[in-house]
Amino acid sequence: MPNSPSPAGRDAAALTDRTDVRPVYVIGGGPGGLATAAALRARGVRAVVLEKSDRVGASWRGHYDRLHLHTTRRWSALPGLRMPRRFGRWVGRDDVVRYLEKYTEHHGLEVVTGVEVTRIDRAPDGSGDWQLTATGGRVLRGRAVVVATGFNHTPRIPDWPGRDTFTGELLHAAQYRAPAPYTGRDVLVVGIGNTGAEIAADLAEGGASRVRIAVRTVPHIVRRSTAGWPAQATGILVRRLPVRLVDRAGAVMCRIAVPDLAAQGLPRPDTGLYSRVRQGAIPVQDVGLIDAVRTGAVTPVATVASFDRDTVVLADGTRLTPDAVIAATGYDRALEPLLGHLDVLDGRGRPVAHGGRSPKGAPGLYFTGFTNPISGMLREMALDAEKIAKRVARASH
Repeated sequence: MPNSPSPAGRDAAALTDRTDVRPVYVIGGGPGGLATAAALRARGVRAVVLEKSDRVGASWRGHYDRLHLHTTRRWSALPGLRMPRRFGRWVGRDDVVRYLEKYTEHHGLEVVTGVEVTRIDRAPDGSGDWQLTATGGRVLRGRAVVVATGFNHTPRIPDWPGRDTFTGELLHAAQYRAPAPYTGRDVLVVGIGNTGAEIAADLAEGGASRVRIAVRTVPHIVRRSTAGWPAQATGILVRRLPVRLVDRAGAVMCRIAVPDLAAQGLPRPDTGLYSRVRQGAIPVQDVGLIDAVRTGAVTPVATVASFDRDTVVLADGTRLTPDAVIAATGYDRALEPLLGHLDVLDGRGRPVAHGGRSPKGAPGLYFTGFTNPISGMLREMALDAEKIAKRVARASH
């Protein structure tokens, strides 16, 4: 259909299409939502993706310039479309966005932009359908709902005592783009997950006069690849093995591949790598932090305790006066307003079921993209998409 409008260009008016009054609604036009919509479409199930921004891949568009996937191109592709070889082994942010746009077009996905779903309920007539309340007073009805609003949804900055008195610049890592604005400035990065580690290295390489990184819990650090073997491949292979076995193997691997940085303030963790993964802490994949810490370009310090006007007070009592503080302190899933009343979230606000399983008592409700597995998030989203589509298609017949 060469004269048909681009699927991604559809607007809210497309919701008046009644060719199928009970589609599957997919909330979120990121990788997880698009993959699930494509898998459903491949099985003959109409899926409508509802995206609150004006384009697919909105969260990816806002990431910092330096960002590349920590997972390989091959294992980051979504169902039904490979990533081009020209993207390289470690795909950059802009190429991920290009891929998501092409993916939407390639599969002819029905994406409705500018519509935010604010609440999900069971249809009141007892039919088993789902009812969505959305912007503009819309009430939509679907046979199933897939929630794919994202692992990194709402930036979270801890409510540190005195935070509001800080006279320097304080921003969340979600607002960081490039090191240029920090050239010649003293910057404290708070949080040593993958984002904080990469931003600290980026700042050091980009000309900041001083870079420190505040560490609450010492992370496991792994090489993104060793002798051509990607860390993701190891993650895939060991995922089903006993935790203690992987912990022991991980300790040996890290001692071989990663230098001891204890003298620089970053000792090796005293808990196992996979034990930490099971608790939700993914290892830091090195893209410059090891060398930056070893050479003194980035200095690890204690975690932040409070702020006092121009001063940051650390947990060990040290007082710093950085020009800027970048909080790489994570995100909230922010699912409670949407479906907290359905009893489908755990105590930390995460779905109690994901992938091809619906929560108990909520058949037809699915979640994707709310785990951060050692085997790679995009890979797991691709697998989840197929599981969800298979379950929905089976229920539709």
